[in-house]
Parts: sequence; structure tokens; C-alpha cells
Amino acid sequence: MGTILIAMPRSEDALHFESLIKKHGLMFETIICNTGSEVLRISNDRDYGIVICTKNLKDMVYSELADYLPSSFYIIVLTKDVSVETFSERMIKLLLPIRASELISTIEMINAGFSGPKKRKEKPYRTKSKEENQIIERAKQLLMERNGMSEQEAFRYIQKTSMDTGRRSVETAEMILLL
Repeated sequence: MGTILIAMPRSEDALHFESLIKKHGLMFETIICNTGSEVLRISNDRDYGIVICTKNLKDMVYSELADYLPSSFYIIVLTKDVSVETFSERMIKLLLPIRASELISTIEMINAGFSGPKKRKEKPYRTKSKEENQIIERAKQLLMERNGMSEQEAFRYIQKTSMDTGRRSVETAEMILLL
């Protein structure tokens, strides 16, 4: 679940936007902040989200906030100033007064682009059979006898060779036994 941080100097304004978001049933955790430093502290503990802020906060302006915000956060700047520049693809400017539908559709558009934290697809863990372990052990013994390697060196040799050739360890061990 994403987070919406509502950063405005006046708490009444922030509460208004929070109720608007909740009223439209958006599935976000909403947090009200009064300062940019508070936004930065909270955003560093979250995976991704949106900051809705005004041009000026108590301790910084929107551009400073954007510089320090994690890359997994978008910024919606609410302003009456037409000259406000959006210098990042993660930044959207909406002019005040704003219609509720415009804000909600902007949040939904940003949310559609979130893939959230990327999870690696885990492969099922494959264990070696008893025969495979025996083959690897015999190859290690052979390397230890012929080349004077320690058990750890022999294992590392099999492991490195299998990684270099793109083969499984047991296949590498079989090749060593055949040679």
C-alpha cells in the first residue's frame, strides 16, 4: 500500500485534502505533515507514495523537497502561481482552485504507474540428491589427491568452474571425474 503525505503549512487545509482523498475511497495511508523535514523523515520509512504539497512549506520550498525526496515518491504541487516550474518527471503541478475530480484522477494516474516494491520471483529451492552429493565429493577427493588442494579449495574450484561455464556443480564434478 502506498502512502500519501499531505504537506501544508496550515493544518486545516491538509485536513480538507485528507478528507477528500478518504471520501473517494483511495486505498492509501494518508499522513499530514507541516514541514518538509517531516515529509522527508516519513518518506524514508516508506516504499513508495505521493506528496501533495503547496509551493512553500514552513521550512523549505517544493523544489528543495523534491531534491531530497526518495525516487519512489511523486510530488503534486498545488499552487496559484502559474510560473511554478516542474523540473522532474516525478512532479506534477495543479493550479488552485482545484476540482476534487482533477486531484483524484491525478492520484489514480500516478498510482497506476506504481509497480510498488519489486519482488524477485523466487525459484523453488532445489536440493541435491544423495547421488549428486556423492559425485561432488568424489570430484573433490580427486582434486585433493592429484592437485594437492585442501577440501575447501577443491570445493571452490568446482564452484567457480561451474559458475564460469554456466553449468551446475554436479555437471562440473562429473567432467572432473571423466578427465
